[in-house]
Amino acid sequence: MVQALCKEIELQKHFFEAPNALIDTIYFGGGTPSLLPSHATAQILATIKKYFNLSAQIEITLEANPDDITREKLISLKSMGINRLSIGVQSFVNEDLIWMNRAHRSEAAVQAIELAKAVGIHNISIDLIYGIPTLTNEKWIQNIDKAVALEVQHLSCYALTVEPKTPLNALILKGEKEDIDTAKQAVHFELLTKHATHAGYEHYELSNLALPGYRSKHNTSYWQQKKYLGIGPSAHSFTGSSRQWNIANNALYISSIEKGIVPFESETLSLATQYNEYIMTSLRTIEGCSYEYLHERFGDNTVNRTKKIAAHYINQGQLMEQALFLIATDQGKFFLDGIAADFFEV
Repeated sequence: MVQALCKEIELQKHFFEAPNALIDTIYFGGGTPSLLPSHATAQILATIKKYFNLSAQIEITLEANPDDITREKLISLKSMGINRLSIGVQSFVNEDLIWMNRAHRSEAAVQAIELAKAVGIHNISIDLIYGIPTLTNEKWIQNIDKAVALEVQHLSCYALTVEPKTPLNALILKGEKEDIDTAKQAVHFELLTKHATHAGYEHYELSNLALPGYRSKHNTSYWQQKKYLGIGPSAHSFTGSSRQWNIANNALYISSIEKGIVPFESETLSLATQYNEYIMTSLRTIEGCSYEYLHERFGDNTVNRTKKIAAHYINQGQLMEQALFLIATDQGKFFLDGIAADFFEV
């Protein structure tokens, strides 16, 4: 598979049209890339460097589970240029981890963070989940306080969701596990905003908070509708006006790459879809939706339509206008999915 990934990188070397375009973020994600042998990660990075120009300030992130992290692994990753870790902590409360059927325990998460800092990786993001039935308000505050005490630079915090046809959903339907409570999730979201911002974190996107200077460059690229390239089975890429995705089947992916063909499907995004996606992502950010961008990209009619729809939510105290931006208020943040949908063009 690693050989196929490297071959695809070579085949995609012209994806960024400008020959001297600088890459400022690389992200190893989509599962458990921390399980990759270090030499495989190094080979992929070397291939990227061979075919693309990297910024001197590049952010290279690797997703990792706490139980995959060892001192030796971290030293190796740092030596090859990995300068940011995204660790799937989920919770510092063992009761929650057991409820979510996670393999690791809180002690392993703390050790992973401390090991990363000890070897000199000082840009660490952790995932935390709130709204878990076993998670009280007090324990959720303890989760936030623990992250603050560990001096974690970036927090990605998500409300627990239960997908259909999953083992968790089946257990809930059988009454063997308690269902999620959206009212509790709303309280947890408010507590997150209050306690994390008090500790100096910037709530720069609905689910993401960072200490000054530690926003995720990679995720910000998505929210700003920047062009990006995904490598590997099921990986998605985006040009601004179109999207493409590789086939999911590993064997078919490898055989196609060996023939010099990137096996992907694509779609051209209509202006309506581009507008909908911009609304959906921009309203989640602290900067909000830019009327100037809407004017340049979609024209005056779209700006006027957007302002007309926004007026209702401004009156409700869920959106506000600042200069040439439409921004979600604290009151509106928890309802953003529904608010954004009202703007969508069909």
